[in-house]
Amino acid sequence: MTEGNPVVSEKPQLTLYRQPESLGAAEDLDFALELLQRARSGRLGPCLRLYRPQPTVAFGQRDAKLPGFAAAEEACRVRGFEPLVRKAGGRAAAYHQGTLVIDHVEPHPDAIVRAKARFSQFGELLAGALRGVGVHAAVGEIPGEYCPGEFSVHGEDPDFPAHRIKLIGTAQRVVSGGWLFSSVIVVEDSGPIRDVLTATYDALGLEWDPATAGAANDLLPHVDVTAVEAAVVDAYRAYGDIHDGDFRTLLP
Repeated sequence: MTEGNPVVSEKPQLTLYRQPESLGAAEDLDFALELLQRARSGRLGPCLRLYRPQPTVAFGQRDAKLPGFAAAEEACRVRGFEPLVRKAGGRAAAYHQGTLVIDHVEPHPDAIVRAKARFSQFGELLAGALRGVGVHAAVGEIPGEYCPGEFSVHGEDPDFPAHRIKLIGTAQRVVSGGWLFSSVIVVEDSGPIRDVLTATYDALGLEWDPATAGAANDLLPHVDVTAVEAAVVDAYRAYGDIHDGDFRTLLP
């Protein structure tokens, strides 16, 4: 055994907060921004928040300015989805209790540094988590996908590789003193998501390919949110040292 200074881990210390139930569609989105504000002001350290959301369609800022936005909102409501406008960019994305939302928050003195690199880094991390449960997943936009993004994660049908579906969308908000990286993994029950997105995009007058909307269990029938959550946590262990936290301590 060699003498000398102890080896100090360069990994961030991440507190994992499992949110047991949705706070409400709007409240869940707002709480992510609240956590970011706490981080930037030094009241919260690096953390992960995992939860299963209520049925929601999160519109981008540009969507809200289109002539068909009111009709799109109504199309969501009649299908049991709450229409909301998120702070981040992009186009409309839908999620429900068959999805897993990951909010990764960290304080940082110069948060804009590596902002784009985070999309690639965490896209690859999450694609690896899906591969860990047996899904053929990779990073990259597929033609015609909803809420298109260069670093979306898609899955392939092993029997028909040309059939690819979007499984994960990511978004980032950077402020002075911290960043929030949010990811939504569609794991189960893709039918309602495909249906509400079809009606929403029709109302907005936006073209897309409904065949690109799906869930992980469309490709691997036995997979569920519980298995994907465990795989995500395992994948994050390569990024940081994870410690369990009590979500109740974050509430007012």
